[in-house]
Parts: sequence; C-alpha cells; structure tokens
Amino acid sequence: MNFINDNISEHKNVYDVLKERGFIKQTTNEDEIRTLLGKESVKFYTGFDPTADCLHIGHFMQIIVMIYMQKFGHIPYVLIGGGTGMIGDPTGRTDMRQMMTKQTVMDNCNNFKNLFDKYIDFSDGKAFAVNNADWLWDLNYIEFIRDIGRHFSVNRMLRAECFKQRLETGLSFLEFNYMLMQSYDFLQLYKKHGVKMQFGGDDQWSNIIGGIDLVRSEADGQAYGMTFALLTTSEGKKMGKTQKGALWLDERKTSVYDFYQYWRNVEDADVHKCLSMLTFLPMQEVERLAALEGAEINRAKEVLAFEVTKLVHGEEKAHRAQDAARALFAGGADMSNVPKTTIDASEFDGEGIGVVSLMKRVGLVPSNGEGFRTIEQGGLSINGAKISDKKLYVTKDLFDEDGKLLIKKGKKTFHMIELG
Repeated sequence: MNFINDNISEHKNVYDVLKERGFIKQTTNEDEIRTLLGKESVKFYTGFDPTADCLHIGHFMQIIVMIYMQKFGHIPYVLIGGGTGMIGDPTGRTDMRQMMTKQTVMDNCNNFKNLFDKYIDFSDGKAFAVNNADWLWDLNYIEFIRDIGRHFSVNRMLRAECFKQRLETGLSFLEFNYMLMQSYDFLQLYKKHGVKMQFGGDDQWSNIIGGIDLVRSEADGQAYGMTFALLTTSEGKKMGKTQKGALWLDERKTSVYDFYQYWRNVEDADVHKCLSMLTFLPMQEVERLAALEGAEINRAKEVLAFEVTKLVHGEEKAHRAQDAARALFAGGADMSNVPKTTIDASEFDGEGIGVVSLMKRVGLVPSNGEGFRTIEQGGLSINGAKISDKKLYVTKDLFDEDGKLLIKKGKKTFHMIELG
C-alpha cells in the first residue's frame, strides 16, 4: 500500500503537504491543528454515507487525504454511515434522498469497506473501520433529544448553508435531524476512541462545527475540524459527472477505459488541480506538467489519466486503457478495452434503431437534442464513416463481418456495439 513516493516525507508535517497540494479549505484553528499534527499521532475520522453500492471519484479525494495522514503516522477512523445513511444528508441536495431499506444500507456498507481495504492499511491498529449503525440504530429518541438536542439552537441551524438552501424547496424534519446525528458520531468517537479531529468536504463545515461544539459541551473536550476543497472545474462545476452519471471507482459501473478517458479529456485549466489532488506525483513534477502549453498539455493529461487510473484500477489495467486510447486516437486496431454494449441482433432487423436513439441508449449523449446537434456539427462517425443523416436507422448491414459497429463521437469518445 505504498502509494506515496518516499520523497514526500521531506515535509515533517502532513498539514504542509495537504496545504501545498491545495486540499485544505477551512480549519477550526490552523495553528493548533498544525502543531497537533506535528507533535503526536492523531486519531481522526472521515464519514461516508452508503447512498449507493459503490464509491465515486468525490470519495476518492477523501481517501487520498487519509492515505497522506496514515503515511505521516496518524490513525484514520473510516466511519461508514449505516445509521445516517437511513436518513440522508441534505447537504448539496435540491430534494430528499430516496429512502433505502436496512438491508440495502448494510449491503452498501460492506461494499464500501471492501473498497477501503484497497487503499487504507487496517493492520496492527494503523486504521479502524466503524459503522455508526452500532450506536444510532438502537437510540431511544426521547433520551437522544433530551441529552443531545438541547445543545442545538434551531435559529443557528437554519443559518447553516446545508439547510438554508433547502428551505425554499422544502426540508423535511427527518433531514433536519441529520446534523444532530453527525455531531453525535463525533461525540461517540471522541469518548470511545479518543478521536480528536473530523475531516470532510467543504460542504460539511456546518455539520463538523456542530460535532466540535457537542464534544465541548457534552464531554468538556477539545476537538478540531478540517474541510477540503470540493473537486470542481475552473468554472466551479463539480467534477466526476459524465453523460452516464457519476464517475464510479468500480469498473462494473464505469469501465476502466471510460474512467481513463474522463481524465484524458479534462480542460487545460484543470490539469494542475487534478494532478495535485488525485495523484501522488511530487509537486515539482506537477508544476512542470501543468506548465506545458499548446499540444504539449496533452502529455500532461496522459500522465494524469494514467496515474489516477493506476491508483483506482491498478497499473496493468491503466496500461491497457492507455494503449486502447492511443490506438484509437491514432487509428489503430486495438479495441479490447473500448466500452462495449451487446444488443440482440433482432433489434436491428427491418427498420432497425434510429442512430440518435442508439447513441442515447449506450450513453454517448444524454438527450436526443444533443445527439442531433452532434450529427449537425459533424461529430459522429460509424465504422470510420462520417454520419450526416440525423434520421439514419442502424440496421444489420452497417455492422462488420464480426457483428461489430464502432461509434465515434467527437475525436476521443468511442463505443462498440456488438450483436448478441
């Protein structure tokens, strides 16, 4: 699990590493936190609610922070939200999350733990995985509200950004409890395990402050919080969103090739941030690559795509994705790692399937409108032939002798259709 080059340890304090690489957004007390991280092994935690059966790239940034912390001798507590996941964090949401059964939540928790095992060393007390279902599921609500709820001011809670943005569209009382429960997590970890610090995305600031205040008022303890920049583009849009949805860390949900291509195609202005936050390359190398201009910046994007894919999927699969991307870009013939969809041959009988409907079906475009625009702008080809007819129907005669059809959207996006 040695993801980090040894030369990173030229820094004596992990705080300096995280700051240099652009992670840190807010801290409750910068000087105290830096001093603490420099003089002792600190127990800290980051929470992950199992709202899906897999982690996505937004989670991966938090994992990288934990890897850095562990490298410098600190002890991660990975908190999986089997309890809070039953409610759902309203932060950043415009609507209420869909409710999940206990079984679904726990299945998702198990999937999360398996992924964390790839990146965090849980041996010999170097890290711990905990589930807040252990203390939240069996809470007596009356006791909880009397003992914990009395410390929270409704007026102050309503000023929190996570609630404020939901008041116009509707905030359920169920979700309103979320801050109390996350704060209670910190109290439990502080009392039972001596956890002093909570990490999270910057959208978690209000919840983290709630936990620190609760530790102080209920346990007379000193706790700390640190938030990290969200993974956004230079235009402020959240990264990791594709036409097919989130950029998942499980190749069954996002193919290794699609994952690689996402990073290969980032905007020039985002290369520095992505190399800093999503790879363990030395900052000197990050600065060198990010400074490349014109066509040379594509070399930096190749390095970025390879390094991130290697961390998530392993070096062998990263090489395969890179080779496939290079072959396709150069007109080569290696199609083994191109995303594929198998469709029953009978669907291409007779009139077949409209080309725009087919593009949408395999996730090349999110809507018919974008499919039509792609063709109008000359951005679609099938088996090497440019398509200009927006009303084209794809039939069996367009497939090659092996029953395959390669769709190319733009210069870099490919999808193989195979007859089933």
